[in-house]
Amino acid sequence: MEPTVSIDYKSLYEQEHDANNQLRFEFAQLRQQLDQLQKMIFGSRHERFVPADINPSQLSLNIQAEQVAAVSISDAKKITYVRTGSSIDQKPLEHPGRMKLPENLRREEIIIEPLGDVSDCKKMGEEITELLEWQPGELFVKKYVRIKYAKPGNSGVMIGELPVRPLDKAMAGAGLLSQIVIDKYVDHLPLYRQMQRFERSGLKLPYSTLTDWVRATCKLIEPLYEALKVSVMRSSYLHADETPIKVLDKDKKGATHRGYYWVYQDSIKKTVFFDYREGRGREGPKGILEHFKGYLQTDGYIAYKIFDENKDINLMHCMAHARRMFHEALDNDKARAQYALEQIQKLYTIERTCKEHGLNFAQLTEVREQKSLPILDALGKWMKEQYMQTTPKSAIGKALAYSIERWQRLSIYAYNGMLNIDNNPVENSIRPVALGRKNYLFAGSHEAAQRSAMLYSLLSTCKMQGIEPYAWLRKTLDVIATHPINRIKELLPVAT
Repeated sequence: MEPTVSIDYKSLYEQEHDANNQLRFEFAQLRQQLDQLQKMIFGSRHERFVPADINPSQLSLNIQAEQVAAVSISDAKKITYVRTGSSIDQKPLEHPGRMKLPENLRREEIIIEPLGDVSDCKKMGEEITELLEWQPGELFVKKYVRIKYAKPGNSGVMIGELPVRPLDKAMAGAGLLSQIVIDKYVDHLPLYRQMQRFERSGLKLPYSTLTDWVRATCKLIEPLYEALKVSVMRSSYLHADETPIKVLDKDKKGATHRGYYWVYQDSIKKTVFFDYREGRGREGPKGILEHFKGYLQTDGYIAYKIFDENKDINLMHCMAHARRMFHEALDNDKARAQYALEQIQKLYTIERTCKEHGLNFAQLTEVREQKSLPILDALGKWMKEQYMQTTPKSAIGKALAYSIERWQRLSIYAYNGMLNIDNNPVENSIRPVALGRKNYLFAGSHEAAQRSAMLYSLLSTCKMQGIEPYAWLRKTLDVIATHPINRIKELLPVAT
């Protein structure tokens, strides 16, 4: 007779129940990841949050919602809202009329007389109509004719002296070199496309010639790049971020290496510095910021943690990155994510209102202390309470953990009007690199990537300063070869 086997059905049920719960949780995670990937590919990247009606008491928040009301500051402009119902009263904007064309554009005047005999007529005025026109850029040749003279008594020869050229023995002038650089690094037109355009104009320039000209131009302006580095690193407040760039690997045929531009921006003095590194390790910021003292704002990337114990650097983080994680958690826990986004939106409303009223740093500090700090304190406490009620690996759990860990550094901006709420200024400086990647795909070598960093630094600074980049570069190339090296800072694209 076979022995009876006892089956513990209760244990089997509990095991199956736990396994099913784990599968449901993993399914929810995969579903969220799929939704995020679909949004990245097909959806809008805009993260501005429009709050809907939600009752915070459902989450046992017990927090009074802060209202951004009128703020009065001594000797400051007054910030006021006039509300009627749920909207803000605004005067209807008057139509500005047809755009006025810039006065600096060349005018080609065409006089049109009426048909018929006007000899007995008296002129009473003019009707002026302006039409904006365009003609393709022109390649032309500067022909220098130097007259030779024989000195009396066959004592020698006199001849006119050639002006100094940017690149000795090269046939390209400052205007052409500047246009090639601006086309690639400002307007994102690869060199091979520029080659095709020149060919349509009847000039066949080899690709190697164009790359040689860009390389030589970079070598010429390298002292400016070093001077800009010194200027940026003397700032007391920097934004920092990094972005990848593909670089051809000479050791692996057809393969690319993933290098990085580390970008440091002074949003107060409006300057920016790009530093190319072959990797994304802490060696990048550690080397470049060795002597930096002041506030350093980053996105929370782990490589910057080396500055946690640096008494000369006050590390702070980016509210936009914290907001992004709550935005991504909306599908996971709408109530909690939406409440967090509503509170963060109030902080951004305060910043936007202060900017619109042109408050200085002292006034902005006072407004933040009155309005932003109470919101930050209440939101920080709420996050800690809610984290205890969530699953750590869920999207809302990760969003809460991210902000809780960094909340003190996310709140630093509220104590100093000089500081920004987020790291968006430096991300705006990185955009040209992202556009360039889509057009010329990769850098030909590590040296080429470093040359690109040099040009991005100077041309992005032009943009921040409101300086027309072609005009600045052409003027610089005209004079830099003979400019005293100890006065090289005079040529930096910094408005005076």
